[in-house]
Amino acid sequence: MKNNSKNQNKKQAFPVWLMALVILVVVGLAGFFIIQATNSNSASQPYPAEVNISQAAEKRDAGAFILDVRQPEEWVQFHIPGATLIPLGELPDRLNEVPKDKEIVVVCRTGHRSAQGRDILRNAGFEKVTSMAGGVTQWQAQGLPIATGQ
Repeated sequence: MKNNSKNQNKKQAFPVWLMALVILVVVGLAGFFIIQATNSNSASQPYPAEVNISQAAEKRDAGAFILDVRQPEEWVQFHIPGATLIPLGELPDRLNEVPKDKEIVVVCRTGHRSAQGRDILRNAGFEKVTSMAGGVTQWQAQGLPIATGQ
C-alpha cells in the first residue's frame, strides 16, 4: 500500500511542475510578443491620409515637399511658394521627379485631386505622403503665403 501512495504523490507532483513550466513559458512568450508589437507600432505608425491646412503649413516649414497636382493655368493664378507643379494626369509618368526621402504633401484647389495624387504616390511605394484637406483655396483664405505666375 505504501508503494501505491508514493506513486500517487509522484503522479500529482509531475503535472503541477509541468503546469508551472508551461505557465512560465506562456507568460514569457506573451511578454515578448507584447514588447515586439509595441516596438513595431511605434516605429511604423501609419502616415496620415489627410492633414489640415495648419498641419500642411507646419510640414512645409519643416521641409516637406509640396506637390501641386492642379493644371498649369490654375497654378499661374496662385500657388503655395516652393511647391512643385505636376498635374495629376502627368503624375504617373513623372514619379521620378518626386523625392522618396522627404515627406510629401499633395495639394490641389479643394482637396479632391490631391487625394488621388496621394493614392498614386502610395501605390508607387511612397510612404510619407499625405493630402491637404481644403486645398490651396483654403490655404489662401487662411492668409498663408501664396505666389502668382510661373
